[in-house]
Amino acid sequence: MPKQTVEFTTDGRFVRRARELSIIEAMVRMYCRGHDHSRRDPLCADCAELFDYATRRLERCVFGDAKPTCTNCTVHCYSAQMREQVRVVMKWAGPRMPLRHPILSILHMIDGRRPAPLLPATPPKRIEKSGPTQHAAKE
Repeated sequence: MPKQTVEFTTDGRFVRRARELSIIEAMVRMYCRGHDHSRRDPLCADCAELFDYATRRLERCVFGDAKPTCTNCTVHCYSAQMREQVRVVMKWAGPRMPLRHPILSILHMIDGRRPAPLLPATPPKRIEKSGPTQHAAKE
């Protein structure tokens, strides 16, 4: 059975996000196999949907490569339902990770000790003037 790998990027600036993606992929695979969700396919439909969702969220992370681990993140970008699913997967796969993927586990623990960055500043919103109606409202 060929292993499905997602190549996030080859750009050296995004090493941490690529590692984060490989960690979530490993956890979802372990969870899916451990619960006999898929016997032939790499992932069952539910686990594949969860992994695709996590991949999209990771691609759109506002922190970029300075992204902290999800536990330390100030922005919760997962919907409540998906957050709970990821929590269940991580609770089951987390204790098993050091045995199956020791290097990823160590790197994830190191990343978890880094402080979370501040949210990037957004440009101020432009106030559009709509002509004479705005002047009449002020007076």
